[in-house]
Amino acid sequence: MKVWVDYVTTRILPAYHRFLQHTEKSPYTLEKARSELLNALKTWISAADPEGPYFTGKDFTFGDVCLAPWALRMWVLDHFKGGLGIPTPGQGGEDEQVWNRWHKWTEAIQSRKSVTETMSDQTHYLPIYQRYAEDRAQSEMAKAIREGRGVP
Repeated sequence: MKVWVDYVTTRILPAYHRFLQHTEKSPYTLEKARSELLNALKTWISAADPEGPYFTGKDFTFGDVCLAPWALRMWVLDHFKGGLGIPTPGQGGEDEQVWNRWHKWTEAIQSRKSVTETMSDQTHYLPIYQRYAEDRAQSEMAKAIREGRGVP
């Protein structure tokens, strides 16, 4: 499990922020950032218990806790960057099973009271994430992404 928690912080979160912080001045394309995040998510969910609904199976564990807030904030990428492009059921092509497992996992975490009651309303996030989307945020995470580093 420790490996997959580390994967979230070293692969998924930096990819999420590179995608969100992309501007015309970025040294990478928006499509490259999108692909990096999609691939990181596919790798993570491919390692999950096949039945689930949570990462390790029937129990909600730290691996789920680690990614849940970011998974529930994927709407930010739709709002500011035109969408991440996670395929809807029936549209996943050769990765259909992977994306079906992703949807099963996100449905499970979205239905947990312990997750939903610790999230803020979307209106609270909009001005915060707008600074990231315009690459104006001054958090340590935003600075690290600008410098090509990972989670500080």
